[in-house]
Amino acid sequence: MSLTPARPARRLPRRLLQLYAGLALYGASSAFLVRAGLGLDPWDVFHQGIAERTGWSIGTVSVAVGALVLLLWVPLRQRPGLGTLSNVLAVGLTMDATLAVVPDVHGALAQAALLAAGIVLNGVATGLYIAACFGAGPRDGLMTGLHRRTGRSLRLVRTGIELTVLLAGVLLGGTAGVGTVAYALAIGPLSQLFLRVFALPAQPAAPAHPPAPALPPAPAPAPGPVPACSP
Repeated sequence: MSLTPARPARRLPRRLLQLYAGLALYGASSAFLVRAGLGLDPWDVFHQGIAERTGWSIGTVSVAVGALVLLLWVPLRQRPGLGTLSNVLAVGLTMDATLAVVPDVHGALAQAALLAAGIVLNGVATGLYIAACFGAGPRDGLMTGLHRRTGRSLRLVRTGIELTVLLAGVLLGGTAGVGTVAYALAIGPLSQLFLRVFALPAQPAAPAHPPAPALPPAPAPAPGPVPACSP
């Protein structure tokens, strides 16, 4: 059985549901971090800083920045997919919609609870939309494109991008704090967990020859990396 997630047409409804549920939850989780008031993820620190300077909503800034980042894909020879274009619009719109109905919270306990909920929900959202295999978001595509063009490691490229936008966001007036650190520490393990949870089932290949005689079961292999989307 192949370990690569299959993408036949009959799985399209599930993939679309995962994509748009994930993007909507991503925007909602980002709004939770805003309302918690303890610090945002690096890109939203940048978005919030621009929003403070322009008077735009943070969701509108997210859409505008996503579109500008997408333009950087052209010299990097990246190809956007449905998930890429949907990410640009959906995350910012759902973020603003959530901010319109969720008020600020007060008190350390309530803030910490909302922060934790936002970070976990962000991990769920990341697993949902990436596992749908409709293409990387604009910011992730910038990272992978720079990785290919420069030859630098993904970890180094991502760290460089996020430190740059974080510093710019702080200088512009965005909120960084304990929530920023908590997000940075937790989002990797959470994303990996939920990528496994929401991975599309593998498509069994039809046997080309009569099945071989049954053999004793082999020991289960150790868990490996999350399967990548098929091309």
